[in-house]
Amino acid sequence: MTLYSCCLILLLFTWSTAAYGPNQRAQKKGDIILGGLFPIHFGVAAKDQDLKSRPESVECIRYNFRGFRWLQAMIFAIEEINSSPNLLPNMTLGYRIFDTCNTVSKALEATLSFVAQNKIDSLNLDEFCNCSEHIPSTIAVVGATGSGVSTAVANLLGLFYIPQVSYASSSRLLSNKNQFKSFLRTIPNDEHQATAMADIIEYFRWNWVGTIAADDDYGRPGIEKFREEAEERDICIDFSELISQYSDKEEIQQVVEVIQNSTARVIVVFSSGPDLEPLIKEIVRRNITGKIWLASEAWASSSLIAMPEFFRVIGSTIGFALKAGQIPGFREFLQKVHPKKSTNNGFAKEFWEETFNCYLPDGSKNSPASASFHKAHEEGLGTGNSTTAFRPPCTGDENITSVETPYMDYTHLRISYNVYLAVYSIAHALQDIYTCTPGKGLFTNGSCADIKKVEAWQVPFSNCSRDCLPGTRKGIIEGEPTCCFECVDCPDGEYSDETDASACDKCPEDYWSNENHTSCIPKQIEFLSWTEPFGIALTLFAVLGIFLTSFVLGVFTKFRNTPIVKATNRELSYLLLFSLLCCFSSSLFFIGEPQNWTCRLRQPAFGISFVLCISCILVKTNRVLLVFEAKIPTSLHRKWWGLNLQFLLVFLCTFVQIVICVIWLYTAPPSSYRNHELEDEIIFITCHEGSLMALGFLIGYTCLLAAICFFFAFKSRKLPENFNEAKFITFSMLIFFIVWISFIPAYASTYGKFVSAVEVIAILAASFGLLACIFFNKVYIILFKPSRNTIEEVRCSTAAHAFKVAARATLRRSNVSRKRSNSLGGSTGSTPSSSISSKSNHEDPFPLPASAERQRQQQRGCKQKVSFGSGTVTLSLSFEEPQKNAMANRNTKRRNSLEAQNSDDSLMRHRALLPLQNSESLGAEPGFQAASSPESSSQESMVGDTKEEVPSPEAEPSLPSANSRNFIGTGGGSVTENTVHS
Repeated sequence: MTLYSCCLILLLFTWSTAAYGPNQRAQKKGDIILGGLFPIHFGVAAKDQDLKSRPESVECIRYNFRGFRWLQAMIFAIEEINSSPNLLPNMTLGYRIFDTCNTVSKALEATLSFVAQNKIDSLNLDEFCNCSEHIPSTIAVVGATGSGVSTAVANLLGLFYIPQVSYASSSRLLSNKNQFKSFLRTIPNDEHQATAMADIIEYFRWNWVGTIAADDDYGRPGIEKFREEAEERDICIDFSELISQYSDKEEIQQVVEVIQNSTARVIVVFSSGPDLEPLIKEIVRRNITGKIWLASEAWASSSLIAMPEFFRVIGSTIGFALKAGQIPGFREFLQKVHPKKSTNNGFAKEFWEETFNCYLPDGSKNSPASASFHKAHEEGLGTGNSTTAFRPPCTGDENITSVETPYMDYTHLRISYNVYLAVYSIAHALQDIYTCTPGKGLFTNGSCADIKKVEAWQVPFSNCSRDCLPGTRKGIIEGEPTCCFECVDCPDGEYSDETDASACDKCPEDYWSNENHTSCIPKQIEFLSWTEPFGIALTLFAVLGIFLTSFVLGVFTKFRNTPIVKATNRELSYLLLFSLLCCFSSSLFFIGEPQNWTCRLRQPAFGISFVLCISCILVKTNRVLLVFEAKIPTSLHRKWWGLNLQFLLVFLCTFVQIVICVIWLYTAPPSSYRNHELEDEIIFITCHEGSLMALGFLIGYTCLLAAICFFFAFKSRKLPENFNEAKFITFSMLIFFIVWISFIPAYASTYGKFVSAVEVIAILAASFGLLACIFFNKVYIILFKPSRNTIEEVRCSTAAHAFKVAARATLRRSNVSRKRSNSLGGSTGSTPSSSISSKSNHEDPFPLPASAERQRQQQRGCKQKVSFGSGTVTLSLSFEEPQKNAMANRNTKRRNSLEAQNSDDSLMRHRALLPLQNSESLGAEPGFQAASSPESSSQESMVGDTKEEVPSPEAEPSLPSANSRNFIGTGGGSVTENTVHS
């Protein structure tokens, strides 16, 4: 198998060597070999070939003096390094240089020669092949010139990791390190040149141009970059054409006609000299003038274009050129070239013949170049640039300085200087290997390579700047060459996963760069989660609220027939507790990952639950207020104060909120939204409310009902405590307003998951405030103060309120009467005392007999201290069994004073609010006769429940007839003490 491989590689090497004879290459032995690719000719002769005959190597034509000078720059640099005592001492650099003829096919032939020789050297086949001369591997290649040629060579050399350093290939495609791993260059890419072209056009305020590009990897990418820059500057392009030195005559004429018919006076050309030459010749032939040409560096200084006969056409050209450099001693080296002295340079012979338009017959008749020359000489054809068909023999004594050729034009060394730099960059890389210290090397475990047996892949690159690691990009240093750059970290959100990246790539929308900016990682997803501590805390509070509400509902259900529960309108209380359950439950919709259905459900659930809750409180408060402030109730009041109407009012108030939510969900439904804009590294999943106006209406309507409820609660603050929760409702509404007024700025100033958290906190705070203020006091009385949950306590409170209102009316009337009498009599009497004394049962000015006193102590009773105006009265009420009612009524009639007959109408109205039994009346009291009238009976049947003794707002308690004692004092004011017995 080894012998078979040896034969195969030798055949390949023999073929490549045959293709490049001694006169078609420059070669010198050395310890280390560098390869070179240079365009010694501008092209190849066209030859029709088919598959019926064996393919032959094409012939190179049109000698390139500048190409030979570039080759000389490489040889000069190698010899200068070999003679240097500091750079690679005791080492000799050799070279193998081939002619690419400015074509891909010839360049690949030369590249195969490098690769084949490297394979023979790596297999160590000397013992099998009996090789007479050992040629070391080519560790690096300098070249090629054109970008299209370098692209093809780079693809082949990259397979074997052979470094390639180009001196003139500027295509931006070659910057792709993923495709061209081993390609380097000492010339900037075309991106900067294309941008500069657009800047020049913008500077001169041109906006109508044409473009022409070579149909290769140099022209197409360059003109594409220019079009991108032109579009950004609002520069319009009239035409865009592709050309090639191998284009047909018809194709060239078609392009010329486009140029001739175009109204654009500025033409941008990205091409090399050989590709542009046929087009310029046709333009000169047609004498198309008046055009301004914008030239890329590849043809701006080309010797093929800079011809005197072309000046009238291309005289108004603005071109770009590379930065020139100085090479000390290079001028003398160029002048020393001679076919007999340059034994290692096979191209020197043809150079001499082309320079002096002669031929050298000695020692070259058997060479392929000589044979082709004599064949052309016999047929009357010239192989060089000369137009003379027949050349005289060369003497060998010609003076190279006497002839003016591009070879001796060393005033502006641009490409030659780049070749010089390329050779030195490789030499410095070898110097690093040569001076490597074990343990600090560039290879595995810090090892060093053997300079004598160095492989191509072991050659480190010598650059002006260190390689930019992944996560960074190359940044231009102002005032420095383009090969000198600084490594700039990729910005956040961008990454680079390759070395020496010219730009950082942006991460996808849902990704963000990692800490080193070498890759993209998924962004962090954030929402108010069930599993985070904040979400768990809010969930626990919501569950606590549900539990406490359920507990209160259970207590109210168990003690539903007690006076406290009945006095709070138990049916509406049940509905109120159910709405609070919904309020606490609605907060749970704001926790967890927002989905479309949760976003559309959470706000309506919250809004409807709170409106239902506020509506229940509003109807309860308003109904009790109407009962106690009304005049003598009629059957009409009984009809409109019924339970059905209360539920209807609650439904109507809630229905308005339902309509708001339906319109909101139909016109602008909320939806789940992934917000990438708040923070770079985080995606916030939130609910897009669809319409902030709708949310404002929802909360605004709730607050409006709460304000109305607060008004009624404040107005009913003086009603009996049994029928009035005003203090607690007022306080709960204050909490409600504080919570939601604070909610608005907090909601507007937060973002992300905290928006949901703020609303959950507001819902829980308002719900706990309503639950605690309205129900906790009642639950405390029911469970821990059962003595206050009795019918007597309720009756006392009700009677005290009626007495208070009647007494206030009496005092007002008495004061009015006294003022009238004073004004009529012309004298002033004493004003009522500002302090009204309180009387207890033990200070009764009319003591009862001992038997009656003992009977009174056996009665069940209570005392209520009533404050009104500037006085306080203690009202004592006692309750007996129903069978003693008749006697109590008779005693009451005997003990009524005459002052009660003068009570005003206000006293009668509030007297009517004292619940009476249907079978009794006050009879002997003319001032209270209305209490036993049919209207009073109608009110009693509406307000009271004759079958139950426990009062409530919808069924007020049945209270026996009262025995009243009234006292009016003189001089110091009036004091009234009512003792009511049943």
